[in-house]
This record gives sequence, structure tokens and C-alpha cells, in this order.
Amino acid sequence: MHKASTTDLSSTSNLAQVGKDIKLLVLDIDGTIAGHDNQVSETVKDAIAKVQAKGIHVAIATGRMYCSALRFHQDIKSTLPLVAYQGAWIQDPKNQKIHRHLAVPREITQQLLDYFEQPQLRTLLSVHFYINDQLYVREITTETELYAERCGVNPIPVGDLRQVLNDEPTKVLALCDDANLIQELLGNLRLQYTPAELYMTTSVATFLEAANPFVNKGTAVRYLAEELLGLERDNVMTIGDNFNDVEMLEYAGIGVAMGSAPDPVQAIANWVAPSVENHGSAIAIEKFLLS
Repeated sequence: MHKASTTDLSSTSNLAQVGKDIKLLVLDIDGTIAGHDNQVSETVKDAIAKVQAKGIHVAIATGRMYCSALRFHQDIKSTLPLVAYQGAWIQDPKNQKIHRHLAVPREITQQLLDYFEQPQLRTLLSVHFYINDQLYVREITTETELYAERCGVNPIPVGDLRQVLNDEPTKVLALCDDANLIQELLGNLRLQYTPAELYMTTSVATFLEAANPFVNKGTAVRYLAEELLGLERDNVMTIGDNFNDVEMLEYAGIGVAMGSAPDPVQAIANWVAPSVENHGSAIAIEKFLLS
């Protein structure tokens, strides 16, 4: 069942009306505007440019590091602050102002590390700490190398990650090529920590991500819309492809899931677009904002 909405999106006339109300479009990166080639296609860039020409603001909301997401922000010529780390870090590239930085409490970070370094898990997981927009790891694993190559960052191996906990991390990530293990760990940790203690999600099936409990893309998009732009949720359209996008899809007046999104994510969206490889974001933009 699709999410409840104040507007019925089923008819053409209502689609046109809802599109007229949209003043802010927020886009995820991976699996939404960037596919396997790690680039934004010209088709998607063109659709975004047309939306901006109509006076609609366009922003990025991603689980990526700020430094990793910056080129996408520049690619789409966004003039708004960039939402990174699932919303834990919001920074304006124009003046470098950090609007929000919410970190994982040090005590919980140490508990997570103890959990991930249990003998039966230690060799299976690559643990990433993100501190001051730098990536710290125990050692460079194959998974970390692939991650770093795609994200364009240089991981810093430190051995014992406890050494870098003078500063609290923006995000903790456990990476494993076994998606079933990630789901098992996510389930176990959700029994140990309430949502009031820790925000946990998966941005891709092999990434378990932990952040401050006040962090998610929904609260970040709300900040952009309501605090910065003076808009309401019915003025917002969001597009995403995974569980870390759920909160912003639920918040928006129009929430669009990509065709590759897991079924539960598609179920809460107002509409499901084709896949990123088929320029689904551009098709959704055309349908709701340019038709």
C-alpha cells in the first residue's frame, strides 16, 4: 500500500496540481542519480536544469561523506546546503557554513566497535569511522578499497580505531560482502539500541550504518524546506532508492522510489520510477514537475 497523502496522485489533473506546488526537489545520489558508472547522466542533468529554470530549488541528500558528495552537488548546480552522512552533516559549499553536525556518542561508538570486533565477526567486517569528514579504518581491506575508489576518498588505516575517538564520529559503518550477515547484525543491534539511542539503516544491502538518533534524511529535508526556505512538506518532492531514503520519502508531498528500491521502500512511495540506468529520476521529474 502506498503512503497516505494529502493529495490523490492517481489522476492526471491532480498530478499537474501537485507538481505546481513543488518548490524543492531533493535527490539521493547512489542508485538514484548515479548508477554503475558513478556519474550523473546528461539526461538527468538536463531534467534538473529545466526544473531549476522554473525556480524550483534542487538539493542532494546522501549517505556519502561531504567531500565525496561535493562533485555531485556541483554537477547539478545546486545552490542549497549539501546534506551528507544521512543528514548528520549539512554544509553550504558556497560559504563553508556547517548548518548541522550530529555525531554518534563516544560511549555507543565504543560499544559498537566491541560488537563488530567479536572474534566471529572481526575478519568478516570492515569498520569505518567518519571523523571530521575523514575516513578512518583499522586496515585497508578489499571492501574498503572498492568503497574508497567509488567514493573518491583516501581511507586512513590506524590499527586500533579507539585511537581516533578523541573526536566523536559523524557516522559508523560496518561493511561486508554478505548482505544476509548485515541484515542479521542490523536486527541484533536494533534489539540492543532503541531509535532514541541510535539511528541505524542500510544505504546499500552490504552497508550497516549507525548515526546519532536525531539523524535521518527526513529531518534534514525538513530543515532545508521549513527552516531555510520557509516551505511546507507539500512543497517538497524527494527521490531515493533505499532504506536510508524512507524518512524523506515519507516526509515529502511527493515521494518517489526508484525501480531498484527494495519492496518496502517502494511501498511507502507515491510513485515508483524506472531504474537509475534508465534515467528514472529524469522520468519522475518530467512526470511531476515538467509535464
